Amino acid sequence: MTLVTLLGGARSGKSRLAVELATATGAQVTFVATGEARDDEMAERIAAHRTARPGSWATVEEPLELEAAVASLPAGHVAIVDCLSLWVANVLERADGEEEILRSAGRAAAAAAARTPLVVAVSNEVGLGVVPMSPLGRSYRDLLGAVNHTWVAASSEAAFLVAGRPLGLIEPGDFIGRVMTAADG
Repeated sequence: MTLVTLLGGARSGKSRLAVELATATGAQVTFVATGEARDDEMAERIAAHRTARPGSWATVEEPLELEAAVASLPAGHVAIVDCLSLWVANVLERADGEEEILRSAGRAAAAAAARTPLVVAVSNEVGLGVVPMSPLGRSYRDLLGAVNHTWVAASSEAAFLVAGRPLGLIEPGDFIGRVMTAADG
């Protein structure tokens, strides 16, 4: 099991690190892109992301059916899923229910974790700011937090990126053990 989940804010270096990790394996790579170019600015962002990765990589553009995209990854290919935050926005817009989105996220994360080659998932952490003003904004924030939790729980490694620097995330039990050891010392 080699699933790595990278979380962080916008422009924190998540995608860049995902590309570096995949490149370092020397294996063939399939990039699962969940974004859609619905306007010129987003088209420019997608083009910049394409430019940042090797042209020899396969790309699967799948904004909605993440489970199917993960299940169809070629055997032996390292994969990058970029990004869970856009996927959640897309399935919310399609009017998928929260429970179905969480079930689908769980199945996709389990499929990614079960693969032998490395899978790197990228997602935004949107829960660090103010409480969104709209019900949809709050629903998105809460749902993405739960999806991120699901993917991190399935991961063998997870990191939070700040200014291009990864901060490794540890299991809650390990953290509690460290705290208790320090308190006893």
